Amino acid sequence: MSATKSAINEEGISEPFAATEAPLELFSHGERFGSSFRHLSNFAGGTHVGVALEELAPGKETNPSHYHMLEEEHAFILEGSLTLKLGQRRHVMKAGDYVCFPAGQKVGHSLYNHTDAPCRYLIIGERNPSDVIVYPESGRVSVRLTGEGYRKATTMDYWEGIDAGPPS
Repeated sequence: MSATKSAINEEGISEPFAATEAPLELFSHGERFGSSFRHLSNFAGGTHVGVALEELAPGKETNPSHYHMLEEEHAFILEGSLTLKLGQRRHVMKAGDYVCFPAGQKVGHSLYNHTDAPCRYLIIGERNPSDVIVYPESGRVSVRLTGEGYRKATTMDYWEGIDAGPPS
């Protein structure tokens, strides 16, 4: 990987770059959740649209099932195969497949790699400073107002009510 910290040149202009130049980040929680990703839009200086190149290892799920009231998300499968959990339905997606999660579509979604090979895909979404995110599995509701998390007297931990054991 390049030692470059971003695709912004000395004149403040975002220039083209190889995706592998963006820092690789790892995420995991328990046995169930985990992925690796490169925030391409961050590296390029983007602030309105988020684009990440993600890889989901075999047997892992991306995150707890959720939906956004104000943000829209998109996924485009580049390589491999995975299962889209969309409410109670399951859809096998493969390279070349695409899905949109419109804002306000009240059905939770998450991605699960049911195969024995990694799956690579693009996640594209808005960066709305205000959003309400609902997690049907745990009953958690996350409120973000003008970029700040919202707290009341009673709050739930992000992982509260989520089984992070082996995926089902």
